[in-house]
Amino acid sequence: MYDVLVIGAGPGGGSSALAAARAGLSTLIVEADKEVGTPVHCGECLSELAVQNLELEIPEHVKALDVKGIRVIFPDGTEKLLTEKGYVLEKHLFEQWLCDEAIKEGAELQLKHRVTSMERVFNSENEFSYWKIDGRGDLFPLECKSVIDASGVKGASSKLLDMGTKIETIAGLQYELVEVENDGYLDFYLWPKYSPHGYVWMIPKKDGRANVGLVTTDTRGLGKHLDNFIQDTYLDGKPMVNPPWRPEGTKVKSFGGNIPISGPRSVTVDDGLILVGDAAGFTSPLFEGGSHLALWSGREAAQTIAAAIKADHPLTKEHLDGYQAAWKKAFPPYSKILKGKTALYDLTDEEMSVMAHCLPEELGNMSPLQKIGIGFKILYRKPILFTKRVIPVLLSFGYSRAKFFGW
Repeated sequence: MYDVLVIGAGPGGGSSALAAARAGLSTLIVEADKEVGTPVHCGECLSELAVQNLELEIPEHVKALDVKGIRVIFPDGTEKLLTEKGYVLEKHLFEQWLCDEAIKEGAELQLKHRVTSMERVFNSENEFSYWKIDGRGDLFPLECKSVIDASGVKGASSKLLDMGTKIETIAGLQYELVEVENDGYLDFYLWPKYSPHGYVWMIPKKDGRANVGLVTTDTRGLGKHLDNFIQDTYLDGKPMVNPPWRPEGTKVKSFGGNIPISGPRSVTVDDGLILVGDAAGFTSPLFEGGSHLALWSGREAAQTIAAAIKADHPLTKEHLDGYQAAWKKAFPPYSKILKGKTALYDLTDEEMSVMAHCLPEELGNMSPLQKIGIGFKILYRKPILFTKRVIPVLLSFGYSRAKFFGW
């Protein structure tokens, strides 16, 4: 009988297991894949503010590059900076390090174990008591007092249980390129030509490597859009071979996955169960950053369960609901970000670029006076932008910063 079963060994699962083990709970992590951290499903960056917020001491071997911040590039080539220090990670090494730290604290890890059945057991008063868990792997079946679901966007619990909540997703694809120059900034391209209702990114690593990818609602054209972007920018017209291709050592590998974009699930807590990270729908909606949110929510979930067990409370929804209250208090107003994101995608390329010209070169820490000045500039240059809800667009940019868990 484990105190906590953590499903999934990604950043949310590793953070959950580490916090649970540190709290003295008997903790088991089950991971469906044969290795922690592979395949990689994200851009691999994490802000310094996130590291401080989570009180992590990240070892040097998991860092791929120290970065200065984010550069947002608009359709006409206008560039704006958000100077926030952070790191590009070797994500598989980072996730392995998290799990290793949890194991040092007493947690167990079982690879190639997939949960296929979850059944609640109730006591004589019809109150939740514990879980019976079955699946594929030598350790199943097993019993546990609580489950933290960190199994990703498709979520084991949401598939196996009637959670009454759904999320929308967007498809992402990226290649790791070599021989890509960088100046220490993450490049985010708002170029609808290549990423309808999405964006393209260049996330640099050391030794000239870089993750170049995109998200878009046009899932059928995902690879074509990305190939066209690379052809027109990083290849400078060099001939391209059908994937998998490697002209002059350019493309090394591709990886991707589905990303939640509609904000948190309406239900993230139930009897004996807490959802974290992508399983809970936790990504920053404009640029889909999820690692900071996963790490924070994993820690919060474990601490909520530990507090209930210490107080000898049954692990019912009533005694775990503090988790949902905590993330609602800490996380940004998703409804405002989603409203701004929708308005952004309603803008034409020309309107997006006009808006960009009205912004200061540095997007961080704008004073109230600067914000008023931006409003007047937009009103003068393109009054129609106010009818197209440009203010929510600007707010969504603001709420995508590191201090609002944007990356």
